[in-house]
Amino acid sequence: MIVLVLSAVPEGLRGHVTRWLLEISPGVFVGTLSTRVRERLWAIVTENMRTGRAVMVYRARNEQGLAFLTWGDPWKPVDFEGITLMMRPYHSEGRGQYSEPDPAERQLHKRPAMSNFQRRRKAQGFPRSDRSER
Repeated sequence: MIVLVLSAVPEGLRGHVTRWLLEISPGVFVGTLSTRVRERLWAIVTENMRTGRAVMVYRARNEQGLAFLTWGDPWKPVDFEGITLMMRPYHSEGRGQYSEPDPAERQLHKRPAMSNFQRRRKAQGFPRSDRSER
């Protein structure tokens, strides 16, 4: 099974992809293809894209049972101890579009001490846990 997501690509490319895959939503294509056809389709997609993004998810023989291909997308597949994860780039308002954070900046972006749920629960007067104090 293959899922191909195209965004901001030429209409002709979307029409070309519908020869092999079924478009279930605008820009979202699904279907079953052989490895050879899948690789050729990916080559056609990357050659004909001027701008936009493409993400392909397909079945693979690994622990997750799937693999990813991306084109023009800031999110990149990264192998993390045998599992493929999608790495989202860090966005800093002061510097360019995407960049790595400074260690000092990372300290500024720490999680808050309490979540919104915890704040609401505290404001409503609920005890911290359901256990009675001894």
